[in-house]
Amino acid sequence: MTPWAAHVIGESRIWEVGNNVAYGLIVVTLLGLLLTWLARIHLGRLWSSAITRKERHRIVDTGPYAFMRHPIYAGIITAVLATAAVEATVTALVGATLICSGLWLKARVEERFLMVELGPDDYKSYCRRVPMLIPFLWPR
Repeated sequence: MTPWAAHVIGESRIWEVGNNVAYGLIVVTLLGLLLTWLARIHLGRLWSSAITRKERHRIVDTGPYAFMRHPIYAGIITAVLATAAVEATVTALVGATLICSGLWLKARVEERFLMVELGPDDYKSYCRRVPMLIPFLWPR
């Protein structure tokens, strides 16, 4: 079955997604959203949708932040990519690419802000220990 948006604009799937794969990708989407939710809760009052200084700003390196520096972005990226894979259309892939690129750019801006805000020595040490978006990937 063609996704409704693809049907409206007359777009066809690039590949077919069987039911088992679709259900698996739905689980991946939900896991990405769960990661985002847990990371947001873990940050508590340090969370903000804007990159800004917070009272008692500090490096959080526990919970999901022990495995990646930006688990909120990583969870959203995971959910978006899995959704695009289920949709399997050019439009979905282009949209996912734009969203993922925007989140990666925001993470890079946040990295520069945190380097200044929290101090280059402390934040660089965290960056050496923990990868930016992909857990268990060699940190930069």
